[in-house]
Amino acid sequence: MREGNLDAPTRHPLDWKNADFYNEESLYAELERVYDICHGCRRCVSLCNSFPTLFDLVDESETMEVDGVAKQDYWKVVDHCYLCDLCYMTKCPYVPPHEWNVDFPHLMLRAKAVKYKQEGASLRNKLLSNTDLVGKIGSIPVVAQTINAVNNAKPMRKLMENVAGIHADAKLPPFESDTFRKHFKPNTSLTATAGSATTGKVAIYVTCYGNVNEPVINDDMLAVFEHNGIPVTIAEKEQCCGMPKLELGDLEAVARAKDANIPRLAKLVDEGWDLVAPIPSCALMFKQELPLMFPDDPDVKKVQDAFYDPFEYLMLRHKEGLLKTDFNKSLGKVSYHVACHQRVQNIGPKTRETLQLVPDTTVETIERCSGHDGTYAVKKEFHEISMKICRPVVSKVKQFQPDYYTSDCIMAGHQIENGLEDGADAPRHPMTLLRIAYGI
Repeated sequence: MREGNLDAPTRHPLDWKNADFYNEESLYAELERVYDICHGCRRCVSLCNSFPTLFDLVDESETMEVDGVAKQDYWKVVDHCYLCDLCYMTKCPYVPPHEWNVDFPHLMLRAKAVKYKQEGASLRNKLLSNTDLVGKIGSIPVVAQTINAVNNAKPMRKLMENVAGIHADAKLPPFESDTFRKHFKPNTSLTATAGSATTGKVAIYVTCYGNVNEPVINDDMLAVFEHNGIPVTIAEKEQCCGMPKLELGDLEAVARAKDANIPRLAKLVDEGWDLVAPIPSCALMFKQELPLMFPDDPDVKKVQDAFYDPFEYLMLRHKEGLLKTDFNKSLGKVSYHVACHQRVQNIGPKTRETLQLVPDTTVETIERCSGHDGTYAVKKEFHEISMKICRPVVSKVKQFQPDYYTSDCIMAGHQIENGLEDGADAPRHPMTLLRIAYGI
């Protein structure tokens, strides 16, 4: 190995507009090259089911090498990758600038894109990834209550599994007709106090989930930010960030979402607003994936530079003495699951650091994947595997016996809730815990 492999990982732009990107023969050659490197290393075996699937295929082949695996079986590995990025960011020693230049998640993304271009997607997968449409329908009064009732009725869930391929035991998100966008009211009396790294005023990228499914997360974030004297606004209009379409391999749909969102967010940045999002996957989309897909777009770069994880933002304020610590309630013992898409942002454990500011509070950090990934855990063919991936997280929570358990990705929190199977209280988002601690 050359000395360069000790350098910090770097990411090459995604060359998705190059015709060779979609060339199947070229794709198979790269899959075989990278699979062979992974087979010889095996450090990532515990991260997700892609790697055990690959290693089983190799070990059960006639040659016990990658050349013994049928090319068509390569797709079994691709199907289990949900682009969490943990292999790239935390395990793989061969990422660039290493000469072997391994970027497993983006190779899986390329494979998904090739497959999508060739075959399209099933009706179920199209529906699950169309969060704008689902949210629009699901937030209609009466319809929201009807969907929630159906999602909690076991006979209907069995029917959904048989007809739509959505596992009967998977936790499905609730729908709210009183969306965050409907009831959002900014506090116009606040005046921003800028720090060296922050403008002191924040525009929330609301997200589909934070608007329609659990708007309480945005309500709590709004309360916490305004308690700290931070003016808050929202974009006039927004669409899904594109992450569900990215995971499907529909890169043209990602580009359309970018064209809808970036101009509005860039305008807010020009007006002096910092940007945050309540869902780590959405923040990662603007901080990493879109800049890698559109490296030459100045507005994408502008939005990237202004985008923060909400707890990253709060700790930047705290570093300069601008965060209030007038907490009046202890949180006791907190089991904190670090969401994969937050962990790979390379910002450090900002949520844990923030919660530990609360007096008489002990935070146990769990750095294991929950196996949820937006749609992976709800699909009939993957749900049981997703729960197996989540089992170590559930075990940690049970052992710690916390007063609260939480995750920056509330969907991961519900996956943990599903694994507990003991009538435990529902997870609380970290921002909800912070609001509880403030007593606001």
